[in-house]
Amino acid sequence: MNWTDERVEKLKRLWAEGLSASQIAAQLGGVSRNAVIGKVHRLNLPGRAKAGGTPQAASRPQARNTSAPRAPNFAARATNTTTRTVARPVGATVVKEEIEIEVTQQPAYEAPVNVVVPMSRRLALTDLTERTCKWPMGDPLKDDFHFCGAESGESSPYCKYHARLAYQPVNERRKAANVAGARG
Repeated sequence: MNWTDERVEKLKRLWAEGLSASQIAAQLGGVSRNAVIGKVHRLNLPGRAKAGGTPQAASRPQARNTSAPRAPNFAARATNTTTRTVARPVGATVVKEEIEIEVTQQPAYEAPVNVVVPMSRRLALTDLTERTCKWPMGDPLKDDFHFCGAESGESSPYCKYHARLAYQPVNERRKAANVAGARG
């Protein structure tokens, strides 16, 4: 099948009208759906959104600036909306479109002031006993990897400091899960 200038122009017009490759093939006659798709790619014709999909980037509203002061909330998060260009597949083509993304910044963590960090004894795995803290420190694949080694309590594998890090009260875990769930 030869693609004459007349048939190419008709293909471009039907593609711009939103007809599917199958519908275009039927109107052109003597050409398959795959031949139409191949020609569309070779002509670099713009992709189209699927039926019921999102509108094209041109019809999207501009990004909102939500950095104006807001009433304080429990989570105390700063948010603003930004527009990003992403590529996504639509059928056999890739469409670039702009999407709005809400950017959230978590407040900086402030460590409690009254916590005393124990001096690490930098013990190797073979040096640990029942009464030493087994909190790992560093990268296990590096030579300087070690364990805390400070004295641990009878009912814990960790010293008091690392036990506070490892075991959080239930209500603190729920708060952390709620904050994480609100972000995702």
